[in-house]
Amino acid sequence: MTRAAVVAVVALPLLFPFHSALAAPADSARVEELERKVDALTEELDRIRFEGAAADSHASRPGSGATRVSGLTREGVSIGGYGEMTLNAFDRRRQDRALANLSNRVDLVRAVLYVGYRFTDQILFDSELEWESAGVLDEAAVEVDSAGAGTAELSGEASVEFAHLDWTPSDAFGVRAGKLLVPVGLTNEMHEPPIVIGALRPDAETRVIPSTWSEAGAGVFGRLASGFSYRAYVMEGLDGQHFSAETAIREGRQGGSNALATRPAGVVRLEYAGPHAITFGASYYAGHAWQREQPAGMRLDPVVRLSEIDARLRSRGLDARALYVRGTLSQSSDLSDQLGLTGPKRLGDAFFGGYVEARYDVLPAFRRGSSAALLPYARYEESDTQDGVALPGSEDPEHHGTALTLGLAFEPVSRIALKAERQIRRNETHTGTNQWNLAMGWMY
Repeated sequence: MTRAAVVAVVALPLLFPFHSALAAPADSARVEELERKVDALTEELDRIRFEGAAADSHASRPGSGATRVSGLTREGVSIGGYGEMTLNAFDRRRQDRALANLSNRVDLVRAVLYVGYRFTDQILFDSELEWESAGVLDEAAVEVDSAGAGTAELSGEASVEFAHLDWTPSDAFGVRAGKLLVPVGLTNEMHEPPIVIGALRPDAETRVIPSTWSEAGAGVFGRLASGFSYRAYVMEGLDGQHFSAETAIREGRQGGSNALATRPAGVVRLEYAGPHAITFGASYYAGHAWQREQPAGMRLDPVVRLSEIDARLRSRGLDARALYVRGTLSQSSDLSDQLGLTGPKRLGDAFFGGYVEARYDVLPAFRRGSSAALLPYARYEESDTQDGVALPGSEDPEHHGTALTLGLAFEPVSRIALKAERQIRRNETHTGTNQWNLAMGWMY
């Protein structure tokens, strides 16, 4: 049902009591009833604004991009997308008062095109095409070591974030195959800028859960009448050749690009949509992380495990979220040896992250019934990519940090967000640098 239709259905019963209130002296009971109906209408508009931007999770219905945003239910093509631009302005001095030596940056972080096609009422295709940092330009940053070997990092990136076919014979059961978003956490599957609280994604869902994270695979999903929804996939594993102490497993994502697929991974997520607009979720990922030939003299088979829980409350202008994730890496010492990592650069055998955040729409207090929103927000987070390092290694305390973010978002309509925030960063070596962030995001 469209917003206009819902407003009409809810508002029509108000017209006659309101007319009567003008024509005759109002008694207290009638005024109270009118106020109750206005409150109900406001709550319904608020629900529409949140759900119009966020829709449902990727698990609860087929489609995850264009078909979710457009709500296409008939055969044909659907197109959607999103994008965001940010400005990051760093303080001149670090936490320890030394010069930070960081330059301010402005970046077209991503421009995304969703393209989907529904073949029948049970079969559809969905995809996301993404250009990061204004696309790939004809320039690169080159690093060369003392031996003359080097790497070049292009200025931007163009990629297929996901592309999959869904077959859904019923709400309770569907099959999905292709390049899939890994169903771990709150952000990886629902990362459009108007949905994310804050100008930047949470550290726990970038440093520990390496969002955006997608791999080739297949699996099942569905939504049950009891309020539970699920998905379970078998996917390509991570490539531990690219793990590091600073970014943990992030650079091990293969993304279905000529991916080595000698050892698989599996992931399962369960969600429960409870009463009072509360949703609980839990995810578990386990996968082999060495896809290459075995090194001489050892049996190398590191396994990455991620366990994650989260909760979200959306009610009457409030959107509150909490998440905790913990990961482990078996054979971290052997893998560190294989990669030639020493001292504080050795891989952590455990890593974690967590945050609590909330935003609240204060605009109804000044302009009741408006489709716009004014949302002060706050987030506190902590993460560590080296929560334990096997001997002879040592932890680098710089990788254990916290961040406090305070900001304000304005949404003139539900799918456009303008954000300004102050971020206070701390770590155990006192080298954290505070920053200001401005962001503009959209989805359609």
